[in-house]
Amino acid sequence: MANFSEKDEAKDMFSFLRDSEEIPENNPKLKAHAVKVFKMTCESAIQLREKGEVVVADTTLKHLGNVHLKKGVLDPHFEVVKEALLRTIKEAMGEKWSEDMSNAWAKAYDELGAAIKKEMKEVE
Repeated sequence: MANFSEKDEAKDMFSFLRDSEEIPENNPKLKAHAVKVFKMTCESAIQLREKGEVVVADTTLKHLGNVHLKKGVLDPHFEVVKEALLRTIKEAMGEKWSEDMSNAWAKAYDELGAAIKKEMKEVE
């Protein structure tokens, strides 16, 4: 995701980036995570458009909740990733980017994040 390195606290969220001099955007594990976040946000956007809500399989949510809880992910971390995701999509869209598009992507990500955070609280 673009401009991820500008937030040192974001770098610390990922064990594979801590104490690394590598440019985060070049890290294959970060790229893999970014692709997963993007795909799940796309799925969320589609569900919001078609069903008016985001539905994630229970097994997927349990897994995501457990992983994020074990890694110590906090609400501000979700915001850092959201900002990076939106910047990346905006850069890719160029002149086609609009306020409506930004709001739609943000809502899709927020709904997905809310489902993961809810599961994190249930696991605690």
